[in-house]
Amino acid sequence: MTHNAPSKDPEMPASDQEDDQASVILRLYPYSEEKDDPNQAVPAPNDGSSLKLATTLTNRQRGNEASALPATLDTLSIHQLAAQGELVLLKENLRKGENLLNKPDERGFTPLMWAAAFGEIETIRSMLEWGADPHVLAKERESALSLASMGGYTDIVTLLLEKDVDINTYDWNGGTPLLYAVRGNHVKCIEALLAHGADLTTEADSGYTPMDLAVALGHKKVQHVMEKHILKLLRSREPE
Repeated sequence: MTHNAPSKDPEMPASDQEDDQASVILRLYPYSEEKDDPNQAVPAPNDGSSLKLATTLTNRQRGNEASALPATLDTLSIHQLAAQGELVLLKENLRKGENLLNKPDERGFTPLMWAAAFGEIETIRSMLEWGADPHVLAKERESALSLASMGGYTDIVTLLLEKDVDINTYDWNGGTPLLYAVRGNHVKCIEALLAHGADLTTEADSGYTPMDLAVALGHKKVQHVMEKHILKLLRSREPE
């Protein structure tokens, strides 16, 4: 199963939706290309050879000029403020109502998840101090840890793991944080996940284990890291 990727930001005015920040957070499906086109989401071919993550970049990331006036900071939702790391305004907005810190958007994403998806480490740290729940799962079982792993944000991954989040949590694709880190070729992130006990045997819906996926994508360094980890595990079990 694939995620229905969001094409719009949470609670954004209709006039700004097409030209402002749009993000496909998680999607895994078969593909055969050797390299990703970073500027567009790619439809799934039928060969079933490996997994692909679709991404949609913002106008700013593409280097384009917005064709509509951008939303001003005082009109952004708490989810958008978290994603952009606007800590001062985020804190002010959180004071306007109860339980806003863990308020889900229409897909079940909390402000903490949006900050994790965009690599906003200081926002993550502050929200955790304010009482944000890092264990929340969205409607399709996405987690802050999976989002951070997908982006290769090792500092955020480590911070979340210190909060005892489920390291092997899986979403509706069967994707785990480790599988997403492998897909993105995020070596440091993979090392952090393995050091904290990530399961190397978990399969995605496609049938791929993390090692299978690394081999299929030609991620040699990732393969080496996982092989080294497996060897270390085997040696630790040898009788003295």
